[in-house]
Amino acid sequence: MTQRNKNKSNFKKGSVEMLLLHLLKEEGDCYGYQLSQLINQRSGGVLVIPEGSMYPTLYKLIDNKYITDYKKTVGKRMTRVYYHLEPSGEQRLAELIEDYIEVASAIETIMGIKK
Repeated sequence: MTQRNKNKSNFKKGSVEMLLLHLLKEEGDCYGYQLSQLINQRSGGVLVIPEGSMYPTLYKLIDNKYITDYKKTVGKRMTRVYYHLEPSGEQRLAELIEDYIEVASAIETIMGIKK
């Protein structure tokens, strides 16, 4: 992995929580693979979050009671775990978005980047 890709990867890790909460708010209940695919598709392939890297964040969100999970049988034998956004998760999402906007604005100001 090049240094540039490594830095992009570190930056993305801090955004995963916000993106997952946002997708659950926008899309409704989703399962893990579905969430990773939505992130990949909507970012035009720039953000690729393997399922194995995403689950620790989902578990953290469950532990903090921002989301809940439930199992649903699909077909005859397959069971999927779906994630559901709780009201506390909506509040957490609003906080993360506010923090993101503040940090992005500060970075743009420092770098002289205009929108």
